[in-house]
Amino acid sequence: MPSLNRVQLIGNLGRDPEARFTANGKKYATFTLAVNRTWKSAEGEKHEATDWFNVNAWSKLGDFTAQYLKKGRLVLVEGRLQTDRWEDTKGETHYRTTVVARSIQLLDRRPEEPEEVETPEEEGAD
Repeated sequence: MPSLNRVQLIGNLGRDPEARFTANGKKYATFTLAVNRTWKSAEGEKHEATDWFNVNAWSKLGDFTAQYLKKGRLVLVEGRLQTDRWEDTKGETHYRTTVVARSIQLLDRRPEEPEEVETPEEEGAD
């Protein structure tokens, strides 16, 4: 039976990316992405809300993220959702869903940046 786990998000970085390493020494970067949405109520009143997503970018994509992305930048993130489950010391179960980025595209070029910035894709991506 076929399956699909894909997400596409356009939003602004909520904070500067943070470079991290796994226990095995594999490098990745994390950041938050704010995706705004607006709608009108039945009475015609305009509403706004922001959804926040945690994003991980691995290897070369993580290097790109750390070099070019800063808080407030507008980006398109394509990837997959990954949900982690763990139990704390009190025996309570917790869940966290993260976007694992496959590609990241800058949507707001700064004047000091080159016109074309090549973004690597996640290694081993299908």
